[in-house]
Amino acid sequence: MNIFEYNFMRLAFLAVIIITPLLGMLGTMVVHRKMAYFSDALGHSALTGIALGMFFGIQDPSISMLLYGLIFAILLSIISRSALSSSDTVISVFASASTAAGLAILSHGGNFSNYSALLIGDILSISKGQIGWLLVLLVIAVIYWMLMLNKLNAVSINETMARSAGIRVVLTEDIFSLIVAAVVMLSIRWIGILIISALMIIPAASSRNISENMREYNALSVMFALFSGIVGLISSYWTNVATGPMIVIVASAIYFITYLYGRRLKG
Repeated sequence: MNIFEYNFMRLAFLAVIIITPLLGMLGTMVVHRKMAYFSDALGHSALTGIALGMFFGIQDPSISMLLYGLIFAILLSIISRSALSSSDTVISVFASASTAAGLAILSHGGNFSNYSALLIGDILSISKGQIGWLLVLLVIAVIYWMLMLNKLNAVSINETMARSAGIRVVLTEDIFSLIVAAVVMLSIRWIGILIISALMIIPAASSRNISENMREYNALSVMFALFSGIVGLISSYWTNVATGPMIVIVASAIYFITYLYGRRLKG
């Protein structure tokens, strides 16, 4: 049986080949800049975005999640730069408080079950219009990546040297945070709150295990993410398992393979 004879599978496949390279590309800098907590916090804060959207009567949860995610990302960046505690601690506290507030609102009256599908996502329900928006986001992110990758890398290596080279460090960091927030929030309905961060981090971590330079690092991360997405989607169809978790399982297998291979190379 040809699984692509079904329209929902064709749309899901298109979504996978847009979302996974996007997460793989941005994930390289998230891992390089040690922002795993940041992406995880963004994912969990989606619940608060949905709750606030419901409170203010916003019908489309993607809109409320996106707006809240952008605000959340900027607040995290500002607080992390000015706080006395380490950035990981600040992000963890901020994310926990935000997630708890979202859960409190959504669970009022026992209504949380209406939103539980967002925890693991449902890429099989994506529409043509939503794929169009994801494609626009991919184009924007790729253009941004081509223009800003060297600056981001310089900021990650040494902020003082980056400033001396004329790079606006704070602006560069904030724009990157906003791009990551937009990608996470607009992908979360299809990938899932619980695993969106994993799909951004794992392909990049796998690439880092074996790559020898920045070009390889970025290219392999995108390839691993895309491969995980395609294999995970097809596997989920035949095993009747949710697509998001299956993609992460494939990505995790790649990570362990590259980890062992990388140790052999370095040994």
